[in-house]
Amino acid sequence: MHIKDDTGAADLSVALRLQDLTDAARDGVITESQAQALWQRWHYRVQPHSAAQREPGNGLQPVAAGPGFSFVNVLYYFGGLLAIGAMSLFMTLGFQQMGPMALLLLGVAYLWAALKVADHFKGRGLMVPAGLLATLAVFLVPLIVWSGQHLMGWWPPGGSDSLASYHTRIDWRWLTLELATLAAGVVMLWRYRLPFMVMPLALTLWYLSMDVANMLLLDHRWEWEFMRDMSLVFGIGTVAVALWVDVRTRLSQSVEWRQDFAFWLYIFGTTMFWCGLSLNDSGSELAKLGYCALNVALVLLGAAIGRRVFTVYGAFGVLLYLGHLSHKVFQDSFMFPFALTVLGLGLVALGVWWQRHEAAIAARLSAFVPRGLQPRP
Repeated sequence: MHIKDDTGAADLSVALRLQDLTDAARDGVITESQAQALWQRWHYRVQPHSAAQREPGNGLQPVAAGPGFSFVNVLYYFGGLLAIGAMSLFMTLGFQQMGPMALLLLGVAYLWAALKVADHFKGRGLMVPAGLLATLAVFLVPLIVWSGQHLMGWWPPGGSDSLASYHTRIDWRWLTLELATLAAGVVMLWRYRLPFMVMPLALTLWYLSMDVANMLLLDHRWEWEFMRDMSLVFGIGTVAVALWVDVRTRLSQSVEWRQDFAFWLYIFGTTMFWCGLSLNDSGSELAKLGYCALNVALVLLGAAIGRRVFTVYGAFGVLLYLGHLSHKVFQDSFMFPFALTVLGLGLVALGVWWQRHEAAIAARLSAFVPRGLQPRP
């Protein structure tokens, strides 16, 4: 940080730590939220190459990258996901024998404690563990709602009596848990503004797509074609939300909001969309060719907006189409394996060429998308 001395004639360089701002907030010089905002503002400004990474023409700071793959972050995520799994996916029937009142009180106590620890971590600038603890709080909402419904006698008859089935069984009775989780997750995301907290929201949207289909199919009927189409529709909707969030994030004037909040929405939305699309088994070769063309478009879209999830799924789709050609259309052709080998080697060569010119290609492709969706520098 540079400031002028008393004469105003010279610049002095002062090294500031997060602890200095925390102490200032404790002494009442500034508020805790101001200390956090100042730290994030100065932190991004001193990042290497930050001047070169500014988005051209608008003076905005670059969107903050996610946490690196370091040993500390591996410990953070491994421990955090264990805690999340313990209170959701791995909850045993023995645990539920405590009764709805005890589970309700325990869930509320866990949620309160998780949010208090998240506040503590965020106040110290430890964003990754803060996000994990806040995410744990979101995952506790289904337990609280489920316990409350059983306690009040509001749980619909039929279905599973095990909360662990929430993550393994499709049932419209989970809709109240999912809607409550979405509402609480949005509020907590607005409160903490940490990107990992979008993960339970995206996961819940995936669950919601299946349970809404179950409700429309009158509970126990199973039509996988309808479930497939619902996955496709919800996937398109989730990707649309991800695009909107991505644009708002990249164009935001606030450093705190210029983080990658769209990542998990892209992951789950593209997965729902691509799986629903790929499970459509048309007997028409023209439709299959259209499927391949759509996957090629996904590859190009991923390059244009800097989202590799589109590129990965698009590449898988093209491979599936080539496999179809190999086993169905040209199964008796002697030359097809050789042609496919040449095509494969050509794709490798294309990958080498693409890697060398990736920046220029992405820049050219990004010219065809709105500025808010252009790749990060």
